[in-house]
Amino acid sequence: MSAWLLCPLAGGIVLRQFEGMSLESVRAFFAANASDIHVIITAESSATVPLAAAAHGVAPEQIAKTICVRAGDIALLVVMSGTRRLDNRKFRDYFGAKPRMLGGDEVADITGHPIGGVCPFGLSSPMPIYCDVSLRKFEAVVPAAGAINAAVRISPDRMADLTAATWVDVGQDPV
Repeated sequence: MSAWLLCPLAGGIVLRQFEGMSLESVRAFFAANASDIHVIITAESSATVPLAAAAHGVAPEQIAKTICVRAGDIALLVVMSGTRRLDNRKFRDYFGAKPRMLGGDEVADITGHPIGGVCPFGLSSPMPIYCDVSLRKFEAVVPAAGAINAAVRISPDRMADLTAATWVDVGQDPV
């Protein structure tokens, strides 16, 4: 199955075909682990926090964005509130290394998901997952689900339980 990957290019963004079973791997994950959770497919893209918030009728803070970073030699996922940014000092204090954001191709290779659809579900290989405490103030959050127009609604604690995530405080404090 093919999906489309948003690729930044000088002067704009282009779509490139992404080969993989990303959306299907997420559906399989939920079928095996939480059959009551269904993937929501929207007609419009939800590849960015503002687009996802509009597509799902929630505040941008309620979008659970997943970022793929490297701490030293370890690639890991951090899921955090859509309006939060990583705090380099908090990250370094917790992980003992400065966070290094991964490029789109590397993220797709490691997770099996395209940029805009990266999530902690249905990963192509196991990797450490961390949920930032910024998600805990919501009854439900909306993370992506393996495609730029797919998501799920889930409680933060259930997401952490299903993905064996560790809770951390690595987001910048709100101003």
